[in-house]
Amino acid sequence: MFTGMSNHSVDSKGRIVLPAKFRESLGESFYLARGFGNCCVQAISVEQFEELNKKIMELPANKAMAFQYVFSGTAEKVTPNAQGRVLIPQTLREFAKIEGEAVVVGMINRIEIWNKDKYFDWLESRSDIIAEAMADLHL
Repeated sequence: MFTGMSNHSVDSKGRIVLPAKFRESLGESFYLARGFGNCCVQAISVEQFEELNKKIMELPANKAMAFQYVFSGTAEKVTPNAQGRVLIPQTLREFAKIEGEAVVVGMINRIEIWNKDKYFDWLESRSDIIAEAMADLHL
């Protein structure tokens, strides 16, 4: 389970050090792909990637094809280097506008990597929904 949030720098080559606790749970290699409906990059384990692709193939053909373009087609298997750095592919960095400072967020079954400013702007734009969810949970 992925929980927590931390700030990280993205170097000039597009590499980021993911928290050790996340790397351990993701495994030796894992996938980076576009986020689900958000302007971020997600990291998921090989097992989850394969499981999700099986589910995608069970969708009606038109939905499966569309989802493959934005998920499977953008995914790249990565392996952290000896220093724990992972190269975020340029196309994914451009999509999520990730450069300089990034936020790494644990999302229970995956992690998300966001442009720091975009993440906090997104959170602020969802304050009403967050308040409703808290009410639904009686918090």
